[in-house]
Amino acid sequence: MPTNLKLDDKLIEATVTLGNFKSKQEAVNTALAEYVHRRQRLRILDLAGKIAFHPKWDYKKMRRGRA
Repeated sequence: MPTNLKLDDKLIEATVTLGNFKSKQEAVNTALAEYVHRRQRLRILDLAGKIAFHPKWDYKKMRRGRA
């Protein structure tokens, strides 16, 4: 289903220029993806202070196991 959006042409052109995109579609899709990613990361901050870790949990030991 086609969707017609009224977008700010100056804002799109600035995005194309700043991002060195080849098309408006690439610029808009990338901008939307970055917006979603940023919002998802900000939601993680809402968890600050709400997660209780075990006091004897050894995060350094866990890191050594990954290497």
